[in-house]
Amino acid sequence: MVRVVIKRLISAGITIFGASIISFILLRILPGDPARLIAGPLASANAVEGVYRKLGLDQPIHIQYWRYISAFFQGDWGYSFSNGMSVREIISNRLPATIELALFAFILAITAAIFLGLLATYSRNPILDRIVRSLSALGLGIPSFWFALLSLILFFELIPIFPGPEGRLDPRSMPPIHLTGLYTVDALVSGRGDLFGDVITHIILPAVALALPPFAYLVRLLRANLLEVSNESFILVVRSKGISRWTTFLKHGLPNAFLPTLTASGLILAELLTGSVLIEKIFTWPGVGSLIVDSILRQDYAVVQTFVFLSCTAYVTVNLVIDILYGVIDPRTRIMRASDG
Repeated sequence: MVRVVIKRLISAGITIFGASIISFILLRILPGDPARLIAGPLASANAVEGVYRKLGLDQPIHIQYWRYISAFFQGDWGYSFSNGMSVREIISNRLPATIELALFAFILAITAAIFLGLLATYSRNPILDRIVRSLSALGLGIPSFWFALLSLILFFELIPIFPGPEGRLDPRSMPPIHLTGLYTVDALVSGRGDLFGDVITHIILPAVALALPPFAYLVRLLRANLLEVSNESFILVVRSKGISRWTTFLKHGLPNAFLPTLTASGLILAELLTGSVLIEKIFTWPGVGSLIVDSILRQDYAVVQTFVFLSCTAYVTVNLVIDILYGVIDPRTRIMRASDG
C-alpha cells in the first residue's frame, strides 16, 4: 500500500508541475498587454518598457517561470495591480467563502443522493423510483443558474422565507471573529447562535442551486450501481445466512455500489472547491469564482495563474485521496495495484 501511495504522489507532482507550465505559457500568449494595462492607456513607450522590466516580462519564458514558481513556494504569489493587493491576500480573503459554499453544496448533494438512491432501489416501489429518476432528469436538464434565479423569485420575492442576494450575511450584521474564515464554524465557536442562523439562511439557496446538478448525477449513478449489485450472487449468499434484507443492502450492497460514486464525488468536490462563477454572481457571494472572472477581464495574470495552479492542486489532491480510499474500501483494488507495480 505504501508503494502504491508513493507512486500516486509522484504522479500527482508531475501532473501539477505540467499543468503549472502549460497555464503559465498560455496566459502569456493570450492577446493583450498587461504592461500597457498597468501603465495606463496614455503612458509613453518608455513607461510601458519600464513596467516590462519591473515585472520581468522582458526575460525568457523559462526564467519567468522559474522566478514565479520559486516565489510561489516562498509565499509570494505576486501582486494584483487591478485590486491593489497581493494575490495571496486576495485569494485568502475570498477562498473561505467558496469553500464554505462548496462544502454545504457537496454535503447536500451526496446525502440526498445516498438517501434517495437507497430508498428507490430498496423499496422496489415503481412510483418512488419514477420520482427519483424524474428528479435526476430534472437536475441534469435545468441549468443551475436558472434554478438559482427561480429560487430567488419563489423564496425571496413571492414567499419571503430566505434572504435575497446579500452575500454571506445580512448587511447590518458584523462578521464573526475570524478563526477559520468559515462563518458557520466561527459563529459556533464564538457562541453566536443568532449569527449562525443568519449565515445558514443566507447559504441555503445558493448551496441548493449549486448542489442540484451534482445530486442529479450522483443519484442516477448510485441507483444504477445499486440495482446491478443487488442482483449479484454474493447478495443471495449473505441473505441465505439469515441476515435481513436491509442489513444486507446497507452493509454489503452499498459499499460495493459506492465505489464509482466515490470517484465521481471526488471530482465534483474538487470542481465545487474551485468556485462556481454564476451562482456566486447571482447571490453576490464573495468567493473566488467571481474574482477570477473579473481578473480575466482585467487581464490580471498574477491572480489567474495562481488560481489555476491552486485549482490543479485541489483536483489532484482530491483524486489522490479518493484513489487511496479505493484501496481502503475495496481491498481487491489494493491487491491489483500492488501486483501491477
